[in-house]
Amino acid sequence: MQQIDRIYIDGAFVTPHGEEMFDLFNPATEQVIGRVRLADEHDANRAVAAAKRAFVSFSRTSKSERLDMLESMAGALAAREDDLYEAIVEEYGSPVSRARWMAQFAAASAIEVAKTLRQYDFTRRINASDIVMQPVGVAGMITPWNANGHFISNKLATAIAAGCTAVIKPSEMSAIQTQIVTEALHAAGLPAGVFNIVTGRGDVVGATISAHPDIAKISFTGSTVVGKAILRAGAETLKRITLELGGKSPFVVLDDANFAETVPLALQAGFMNNGQACIAGTRILVPQQRVAEFEALIRAAVEKTQSGDPRDPATVIGPMVSEKQWHRVQRYIRVGIDEGARLLTGGEGRPDGLKSGWFVRPTVFTDVRNDMTIAREEIFGPVLSIIAYRDLEDAIAIANDTTYGLQAYVMSSDPARAREVGARIDAGRVMINALTHDPAVPFGGFKQSGIGRELGTLGLEAYLEPKAMMGVV
Repeated sequence: MQQIDRIYIDGAFVTPHGEEMFDLFNPATEQVIGRVRLADEHDANRAVAAAKRAFVSFSRTSKSERLDMLESMAGALAAREDDLYEAIVEEYGSPVSRARWMAQFAAASAIEVAKTLRQYDFTRRINASDIVMQPVGVAGMITPWNANGHFISNKLATAIAAGCTAVIKPSEMSAIQTQIVTEALHAAGLPAGVFNIVTGRGDVVGATISAHPDIAKISFTGSTVVGKAILRAGAETLKRITLELGGKSPFVVLDDANFAETVPLALQAGFMNNGQACIAGTRILVPQQRVAEFEALIRAAVEKTQSGDPRDPATVIGPMVSEKQWHRVQRYIRVGIDEGARLLTGGEGRPDGLKSGWFVRPTVFTDVRNDMTIAREEIFGPVLSIIAYRDLEDAIAIANDTTYGLQAYVMSSDPARAREVGARIDAGRVMINALTHDPAVPFGGFKQSGIGRELGTLGLEAYLEPKAMMGVV
């Protein structure tokens, strides 16, 4: 059993002032595998003070110095890839088929940010004036449990590229992963105070960071409910805010789609990351005249989809991250049945043969109306809804009839037609006949899926303020 009793402030591992101990679980076995001592408000304030001191000199570093730091950061994270991989499997329950990619993504994030920085010009000329992009200040970063190493690495790398210092509050549920990442970042030799990592509760450490007058910017990835609270807390000091929040992404199947190709993509989009993904395509929109055909194919495919031991290479869906999350998903399945949706496959309880572990039966509902709870609210588990539509205009109306707008998917045998449909869907990213990722392309959402963008040039500029230098030269 691991005991984690240090946080990271001003270039050193220190004992938290906070005394609360929090149990860490293996979600596949429900066994306690460690304990972490949580930071408190006092620790958060110390971390902010350290970042504020470091910002004075760090904000004046050159592009080449920051590129060197990002290279060191990437190398140090790559050296701990195997350790991070093991933690992702054990602590989060990611199937081994995905966990390796997740472990590699931490180092890859720093490499990609370096590519953006290398081509970025911090000064540009407009008429007789120089526009200088200046680091905004100390950045507060609050990260979730569903891709812990990646979120810490990407947010911190972007702050470093901009010349900002950082205070990071990762999820307390990912403390083993956080410990590995922190040790790697320490080994990278970054200047003291440039990054500080304080693991604690959101309503304690997260709330302190969100309201702190010396935090100039907040970058948060997580639920829409918490994002709204952070936005309110930051309003008093007019913090710059980037929020990457929830989603209820439409997976739009056009009437000319090849179902043999579409169904596997629908399951990948819906079940990715154990179903615990903000971009999951959980609303599958199918033309009314082809619903029965789609139902038969997706049912057969889901019933071959293994939910179980994350260390089994055949497993596609691992456990929910916690008992609380397991009960949440079970409640939504019951609500779907109670509201009149037809259970096509799956349902309540664990998959056959599993008596323990927070595993969910991969579940698909059909005869779903877009006003049903399971079509409106983010479930964050492997539960999909098939919604029939009459014609193209109806499909677009249903796709946009949501409070969210993070990602969308459009499937058609005619890519040009799919792009035309995608252009009418309100989402930050639209996938055309594919599931893909480009770290140079901005990521974020419309409506209640967030504010601002991460990744690429727009992600970097979220940590910068433009200053116009005008007058006689």
